[in-house]
Amino acid sequence: MALNKPYLDVPGTTIFDAEQSRKGYHLNQFCMSLMKAANRERFKADERRYLDEWPMSEAQKQAVMARDLNRCISLGGNIYFLAKIGATDGKSFQQMAGSMTGMTEEEYRNMMISGGRSVQGNRVIGEDGDAQAHRQPQGAAGKKGGA
Repeated sequence: MALNKPYLDVPGTTIFDAEQSRKGYHLNQFCMSLMKAANRERFKADERRYLDEWPMSEAQKQAVMARDLNRCISLGGNIYFLAKIGATDGKSFQQMAGSMTGMTEEEYRNMMISGGRSVQGNRVIGEDGDAQAHRQPQGAAGKKGGA
């Protein structure tokens, strides 16, 4: 019997529930392996070879190699585990979060200092707020890709 998940209608949000946890188990375990310096060095030396040691889906491996954190999250990644990839790359959590919104680090920081995104227009999918899919990615960094 499928569970009712009313939280799936929150724009720009993937809830890390039991289903996501199961889907991302090996992806998240890979991320945790990066806490050891020897594993970080092995990963940086040959990302694909290291990823192939983990029973992750091809989509998960591709998302990691592309550093597409939003895709990693949709494939079961938890941001607190995924932060290990950013740390391995020498990125701050703020830089990672900015990249996930299409903002520069400065734009993201300023948005958060100003109180974050408004809830107006962002309570459910289909409203017209800045977290809605048709407004993503936003910010100067997101527009560089030809949006």
